[in-house]
Amino acid sequence: MSRVRDCRGQSPSTPSRLALPIQGVLIPLKRSVWLQIALALGSAAAIVVAVTASRPYSVPVTPVPVASLLVEHRYVDSLEVSRAPWLHAPVEVALKTPQFLLDRELFAMDLLRTGKVNQTRARALADVAVREAYTRRVPPALVLGVMLTENDELKSSARSKVGAVGLMQVAPRPWQNLGRKFGTNVHTDSTNLKYGIFILGWVAEKAARLVDDQNDAWRKALLRYNGCVRGTFTRNCHQYPDQVRRQVQQAARATCRGDDFEHCVAMPMWAGRRDTASSSDPAGTSQDR
Repeated sequence: MSRVRDCRGQSPSTPSRLALPIQGVLIPLKRSVWLQIALALGSAAAIVVAVTASRPYSVPVTPVPVASLLVEHRYVDSLEVSRAPWLHAPVEVALKTPQFLLDRELFAMDLLRTGKVNQTRARALADVAVREAYTRRVPPALVLGVMLTENDELKSSARSKVGAVGLMQVAPRPWQNLGRKFGTNVHTDSTNLKYGIFILGWVAEKAARLVDDQNDAWRKALLRYNGCVRGTFTRNCHQYPDQVRRQVQQAARATCRGDDFEHCVAMPMWAGRRDTASSSDPAGTSQDR
């Protein structure tokens, strides 16, 4: 069942009383992105030192060194290895890297810049979003782009005319089998993000099996996420991938660290899926979104 929606990226209307007040100190806009990234690097480094000193952990031992697992893949270059450990490292290893902590800080920074969330909520959303992005091997910047395209007010209570809900505008019915995995309350930010990012990972795998071109892959994946498989229900829904790309370019400045969309999203998304696309339907349903 395809999900029908307005693909212009407009936020579903919700009562204004549900909007969250902005609390805490937002990062001043006058600071350059590079200064903010430098601050985030220092913050991530401090977190790594503190965690290591207070509660050291052991990295799971694998028969093959993690570095070998990363660099042997023919689609991955050295820059992607250092900046995207989620590409081919085991999830439990990738989540314990300093890069994960940095990506989480940069994601929160981009959320704060929207002016729609306070520091506490920005950090809470960033923790779930980046953790799930690493787990599902989806570029964190793509998660941010989809989130802001679907729900630019970042309202948990948002509901579209066709019943899609929450931050990622998830249509619960076609994905009801995910309730056993993530819970059924898709109005909760954490649950909604888990659904949405899982679906992004699934459509990315499906697209990688259908096309042989990097550019076609991310476009087809986003069209499926939006429910625009044939474009027979929603006018101009084929524009959805470009809307997401614009959001990434505008809103994910810290997360992308100066990279363009191709290097921040399209290339790693293609590299992370090309050789490992599964032929199974992880959601337990063959319905298109």
